[in-house]
Amino acid sequence: MNTNIHEGKLHSHKPKEPLRFVIEGKEYETFDQYKTGKELKKLAGIPLDTELFLSISKPYKDELIENDKQVNLARPEKEYFFVKKKLEFYINGVKFTWYKQFIRGIQIRELGNIPADHDIFLDIKEGWEDDYITDDEVVDLARDGKERFISKPNPTEFIIYVNSREKAWKHPEISFEQVVELAFGPNNNNPNIGYTVTYIKGYEPKPEGTMVKGSIVRVKNKMIFDATATDKS
Repeated sequence: MNTNIHEGKLHSHKPKEPLRFVIEGKEYETFDQYKTGKELKKLAGIPLDTELFLSISKPYKDELIENDKQVNLARPEKEYFFVKKKLEFYINGVKFTWYKQFIRGIQIRELGNIPADHDIFLDIKEGWEDDYITDDEVVDLARDGKERFISKPNPTEFIIYVNSREKAWKHPEISFEQVVELAFGPNNNNPNIGYTVTYIKGYEPKPEGTMVKGSIVRVKNKMIFDATATDKS
């Protein structure tokens, strides 16, 4: 028995071979002939505002691939893409790559999956105090060496000194008003009395300073506060 398909002609299509390309040393495969710069960056986990280049043989200049530019991946040679500027650092011993000179504390927290009840510190060589990093702080990653960040559980209780008297404190922050209350008691709202509060032995980069009404500082164990009262009448 003869079977005719499309007038006796049977068409057979072999699946096409995947196209291979490399981004930052890692090989990828795709069946798409064209990909945009944006798609390439997303594939490799590169921020969209980072410059991505297509490697070109010398003496020609490497090609900058904009986010909306389409790249033909079916050309004879395998395409190699790279980022010219990248910085490496560590969070709790795990290496990360960052494509900008600066990083915020909150970004370190998110990358390292650091919970909110842990503090972030820049690991300083032995014998020196680790540098406390707030979520809003900006850190320069382009300094000599690779920055190493560590996390530590938030302390639950502190010893502080207010006007040379030792006080137990169970909060990560303290306000101007709370320092005044510790120094002079809760009934300190006489409008004719003004207060001045200073502190030392706090966290870097501002281990000492002056507090004003409404201000808050982060508490460090054995931090020292000095509160004075002035009669304005």
